[in-house]
Amino acid sequence: MQLAELIEKIVVGLGFELVEFEASPRARLLRVFIDKPEGAKSGIQVDDCALVSSQLSRAFLVENVDYDRLEVSSPGMDRALVRPADYRRFAGADIQIKLRIPVGTQRNFSGVLEGLLNDALENAVVMLRVDDIRYEFSFENIDRARLIPKF
Repeated sequence: MQLAELIEKIVVGLGFELVEFEASPRARLLRVFIDKPEGAKSGIQVDDCALVSSQLSRAFLVENVDYDRLEVSSPGMDRALVRPADYRRFAGADIQIKLRIPVGTQRNFSGVLEGLLNDALENAVVMLRVDDIRYEFSFENIDRARLIPKF
């Protein structure tokens, strides 16, 4: 079983959502970002991170995963949008998008996420309103997307 699959299985099994997983070169540092499923009344607490960290540490011991440090945390206020479901869940929120291939000469966009068209990953289209202009980006062309925190 791949490391990412193992982590996702454990995180989901504990009732959380795996937002992102990062491994440093040679997997010496493992960083896991978790969130509560859509509709949860509260965000991630320290106890949630401790629970996931404990379970992952035990699984890594059994699976002989060699690492030096494990970090489990919430995705933060500037949460990354990774899966198509994230674009549906956070429709109406302010986001920043960085494209792989620019539109014209522009690669970075900030605006209001209007949602996602099509469920199929290869045909998914992200809709973003910037001022009075509506952009549609292929999901596959999005390099990185994050929520813009409101204070």
